[in-house]
Amino acid sequence: MNFSHITWLDDKGHIKPPIFLYAILAFLARGWCIFIASLTQASDRAELVRLFYPEKSDFLLALAAGLGAVVLYVVVLAERRRSPSWLRPVFVHLKWGLWILLLLDAILLAQRLIHGQFLFHWSLALDALVLFWSGLYVYKSKRLSYYLADWPKETVTSVKEN
Repeated sequence: MNFSHITWLDDKGHIKPPIFLYAILAFLARGWCIFIASLTQASDRAELVRLFYPEKSDFLLALAAGLGAVVLYVVVLAERRRSPSWLRPVFVHLKWGLWILLLLDAILLAQRLIHGQFLFHWSLALDALVLFWSGLYVYKSKRLSYYLADWPKETVTSVKEN
């Protein structure tokens, strides 16, 4: 049988991580992405950070919350290699980790709204929209559910010798 038309399987027959999972993790770790991008500017490194996070405390909280997304990204990379078997229980609960991080991001968005005195700003509106769609994706995605069930337990079979 030829399974070349199925693009969500890799060459070993395992389900590839959904692209939107990577997008959600990058969105949740956007504080780290902005921090890394600000390191590339030689003239004023803090200007890029101030563009997205006018309050310093909001940026530091985004870095703290984004650390969870970085950890989940490492777990996804470990699943691709199937190498450290002790990470399997963490991988099984990846969906709960995503829910916790999305809830934490919603709380941080509410704090940013309070700091902005509830005035409309495009970055806050886009964050709310992406947060809504990410939550909907985590709730409804069949492919994400299939992906999370793809790292089976390795059963140890002992052979009895008579």
